Amino acid sequence: MLNSKPYNTAKEQETCILVAAITRQQSVEQATEYLDELEFLASTAGAKNVRRFTQKLDHTDPRTFIGPGKLQEIVDFANEEKIDIVIFDDELSPTQLRNIEAAFQREIKILDRSHLILDIFARRAQTAQSRTQVELAQNQYLLPRLTRMWTHLSKQKGGIGMKGPGEKEIETDRRAIRNRISLLKEKLKEIDKQMETQRKTRNKQIRVALVGYTNVGKSTLMNLLAKSEVFAENKLFATLDTTVRKVVIDRVPFLLSDTVGFIRKLPHHLVESFKSTLDEVREADILLHVVDLSHPNFEEHITVVRETLQSIKATDKKEILVFNKIDRVHDLGDEEIPDYDVVNFSEERPTLQALKKTWMSKGGDVIFVSAVDKVNLNGLRSTIVDAVHKSWEVKYPYTPFEF
Repeated sequence: MLNSKPYNTAKEQETCILVAAITRQQSVEQATEYLDELEFLASTAGAKNVRRFTQKLDHTDPRTFIGPGKLQEIVDFANEEKIDIVIFDDELSPTQLRNIEAAFQREIKILDRSHLILDIFARRAQTAQSRTQVELAQNQYLLPRLTRMWTHLSKQKGGIGMKGPGEKEIETDRRAIRNRISLLKEKLKEIDKQMETQRKTRNKQIRVALVGYTNVGKSTLMNLLAKSEVFAENKLFATLDTTVRKVVIDRVPFLLSDTVGFIRKLPHHLVESFKSTLDEVREADILLHVVDLSHPNFEEHITVVRETLQSIKATDKKEILVFNKIDRVHDLGDEEIPDYDVVNFSEERPTLQALKKTWMSKGGDVIFVSAVDKVNLNGLRSTIVDAVHKSWEVKYPYTPFEF
């Protein structure tokens, strides 16, 4: 029986500060937006952000990432406020990590974006495949970064950055980690064989895969289209394990899969480890590229997703851009809709007719929907059905379509 007494986590919630460098490759605006996302990542992991630190540099310091003066400012603040975690927005080298930890002269967790993402994946992984993939990525990431923090793990009570292989003392030894990596790779090969066998049983069916940036509403759309109960939450990486469902719309059957969301600066080891999971994307005939239209940088998100698809060699697919969350859009800008002046976009939601007149509708298959308010879902279904028919004619030109 569940305890009805409210659980107070205020004292147990870890506090963090975020650090980013503003360089020639990253403007102030970009750094701010990246830190917003980093804060969301930290919140997803369960940490409360207390303060942000930024520094303008021509290039990051190879020894400490940021300058010594700024580092000392961060150390003083973290020590005074008894901060638990310091999170850097870019990946730290083993040398930078050691030097930053040494500057604090106390036990504190120093993470970078990659480590934080790996930790979230470890918490979200449910199946044997995803758990193995995440543990492999963690070990590969941690191998060159074994620092003094890991010698105290047996005394830690857990928390952010401690989920997964770091909890086992034996894995702090380099040789043990290398052996573990080899074992995990062999285990993944066996799992991959099983998954490949499952995919072979799906011959003569058109496959549709939902792809997109993390937290754009893929799982919500999956639930609506497949009438399933895929876990959906307003947090990053709510879904890690690929879910495949058979869907029939207007007597047209196809397989619909929901996969892990992408994100900028996704750890290389994670992409490598999850390539077997992303086979569902590589083997798909149609990609439903879901985009959060309400996000101010949705264009960059599109670029990140397409670059990730290119890295896994999945760009030769039919792509349908699905602009989701139109219920949250209030201002599209007058320049984008020069021939539509009926709606005041600063006060009201744009209509579907207005959205269709924007530059976003030019070129390729584009559809605007709201999964939450169930706006234009019939239009999305019709677009998918048409694409499935065309894909069938190309893939099986001499086989009648089976209803």
